[in-house]
Amino acid sequence: MLLFGLFSLFFAFTLLGNGAILGLISLDSRLHTPMYFFLSHLAIVDVAYACNTVPQMLLNLLSPAKPISFAGCMTQTFLFLSFAHTECLLLVVMSYDRYVAICHPLRYSAIMSWRVCVTLVMTSWACGSLLALVHVSLILRLPFCGPHEINHFFCELLSVLKLACADIGLNQVVIFVASVFVLVGPLCLVLVSYTRILFSILKIQAAEGRRKAFSTCSSHLCVVGLFFGSAIVMYMAPKSQHPEEQQKVLFLFYSLFNPVLNPLIYSLRNAEVRGALKRLLFKESHFQLE
Repeated sequence: MLLFGLFSLFFAFTLLGNGAILGLISLDSRLHTPMYFFLSHLAIVDVAYACNTVPQMLLNLLSPAKPISFAGCMTQTFLFLSFAHTECLLLVVMSYDRYVAICHPLRYSAIMSWRVCVTLVMTSWACGSLLALVHVSLILRLPFCGPHEINHFFCELLSVLKLACADIGLNQVVIFVASVFVLVGPLCLVLVSYTRILFSILKIQAAEGRRKAFSTCSSHLCVVGLFFGSAIVMYMAPKSQHPEEQQKVLFLFYSLFNPVLNPLIYSLRNAEVRGALKRLLFKESHFQLE
């Protein structure tokens, strides 16, 4: 019951925080820019990600014996992988957007046109879904003889594969290759972007400007490091003697904590978002007074 209450609280904060960001971006025309366009999709991914895994996890905490159908389990695995892959790619796109904005401000509008932004987002969603489809297709070819009890909060990929009574060598190779593509590659691109941003920040003359830029970049990197680091350890690091328990803990980092941190780090600490929130609240209070 303690875990149920704690996880329910995180789930509620995820929905409220990301829902508030989506509402502000849609209502305030000043936030209709490429940066907030990407942030809105990150918020959508976080909400969908949490809604796919957390309700089932809460149900399991209350009633552990209640089963899930095989079709439902495969659907949950597919959606979990799709949203996780998409978030990895969106974080790369967002870091590239900040790199262009800070390092090439005069060419920002030309480089990050709406056509480019839509293409980047649609490519992220498409690649994430296709990779998830590959993983699920490889799972469906495997026989599952029993026991049919997953030692995890939900139908996580590695935990499902442990139940297969056939060789999963091909699945493991595909997982490793996909991890390089959606984890190691994107993380390297994010680090390159922020390294270039760091060098540009160092050229800023004003100490206050450097401090704010460093604060923003460091908080972004903390979130990126938490997300990518936990996923890399989970899917690419050698397994320990208690891999199932480690997987459960790591899962909490990028399924519960990260969706809560993203709106706080990327949006609510942003002066433009706080300004939009104040304008919206002032408009509401002014409307009520009239």
